[in-house]
Amino acid sequence: MIKVTVDQHSGFCWGVVRTIDIAEEELKESPELYSLGPVIHNPREISRLREKGLETVGHADFARLAGKRVLIRAHGEPPSTYAEARAHGVTIVDATCPVVTKVQERIRKFYDQGFQIVIFGKRDHAEVIGLLGQTNNEAVVVRTVADAEKVDPSRKTVLFSQTTMDKETFYAVADVLRARISEFVVGTFEESALEFHAKDTICGQVSGRDSKLREFARANDVMVFVAGKDSSNGKVLYEICREANPNSHFVEDERDLRPEWFDGASTAGISGATSTPRWLMERVKNAIEAWQEHNVIIK
Repeated sequence: MIKVTVDQHSGFCWGVVRTIDIAEEELKESPELYSLGPVIHNPREISRLREKGLETVGHADFARLAGKRVLIRAHGEPPSTYAEARAHGVTIVDATCPVVTKVQERIRKFYDQGFQIVIFGKRDHAEVIGLLGQTNNEAVVVRTVADAEKVDPSRKTVLFSQTTMDKETFYAVADVLRARISEFVVGTFEESALEFHAKDTICGQVSGRDSKLREFARANDVMVFVAGKDSSNGKVLYEICREANPNSHFVEDERDLRPEWFDGASTAGISGATSTPRWLMERVKNAIEAWQEHNVIIK
């Protein structure tokens, strides 16, 4: 029999727990509640909340939602969203993660002081869209070290990060920007160095999982990583898991399991993203154990 263990450090981060708690409390008051975009990047949890009355909507739906409650998810939104809601008489239920809110406030402060804002993140990610909005969409978004070439070295600059990115690349980008600005100063014989600040705004709870996940992955013969396919955090953590244990597999739920993954294994570990509910990881664990007992994966 394969020993199956769920990673005790995996599952919802506190910001996601807070968002889900807010949604469920609001649904207790009235079963009519709307989420601006998927409340979480996990289709199974979305389905569970939909059964309670949470409907996913987009900006185009605001015109028909006058007097209704719309939840702002943990990723946050740009200022324009709040203005749009007011214009249509929509009541905002703000469940933005406090960590994201703090990053938004810090970006706005530096932007108002005339700094060039650089955001390390994924341009189309909901959180980054919200961060960009703090700068009237003037911030420069970089995803890789090579992208740092897009930054103007002649301006005082501050680098921030999307909260779910990896620290190693963030600091590599910071080093490149610092060097480019220093070279500009020397090349133009500036009397005083231009300002450059690197603000590590990666969520400590998320980044702290890296080492624990690596340790857990190495301790098991096979790893099953559970997350929604659209989860940014899930993609990052899965790559970390796969680096530590090449015999790692990505699933959205137990229906994606394959018996051949466990051939010759004596231990199997289950982990997940910050958007993966604990109950779903337990369900995957139960499916593996049931397969062992009955020699069939539960569908």
